[in-house]
Amino acid sequence: MTETITDLSQQAVTGTAVALRHLLADVFTLYMKTKNFHWHMSGRHFRDYHLLLDEHADQIFAMTDEIAERARKLGAGTLRSIGDISRRQRIQDDDREIVTPRQMLTGLRDDNQQLTVFLRETHEICSKRYDVATTSLIEVWIDQTERRTWFLSETLAEVSENR
Repeated sequence: MTETITDLSQQAVTGTAVALRHLLADVFTLYMKTKNFHWHMSGRHFRDYHLLLDEHADQIFAMTDEIAERARKLGAGTLRSIGDISRRQRIQDDDREIVTPRQMLTGLRDDNQQLTVFLRETHEICSKRYDVATTSLIEVWIDQTERRTWFLSETLAEVSENR
């Protein structure tokens, strides 16, 4: 850690930094999974799903820089490699070669719901340490993640009706 001017205690910074590194690993994992499914989408609704997942991936990727920069503002380190991500991620990869559109959308919906849980847990950690700047960022990310979950849920309802 580097020294940064903050009124937060060193213990608060350390606790927040650990939580942010795990969160960042999960967000990178969800980004990669979303792009994977975007690239490998096929079927009758290809265009709609392909565009939806590209929009989601852009939003998720934007979170990565905000999370990392928040940790750096506190004087903490962040992720340094793909290996670092793999050691910290809680959202699971999906390396299957064949995944149906329904499986893709269901997996991403479930992962976004799980990310919301992780965001709320991180919010609680930061809130207990009076880190209002991080909690306010997380509140926006929760709203974005819940929106993605909603869109995926509604899309899955449509998939169920047409198959």
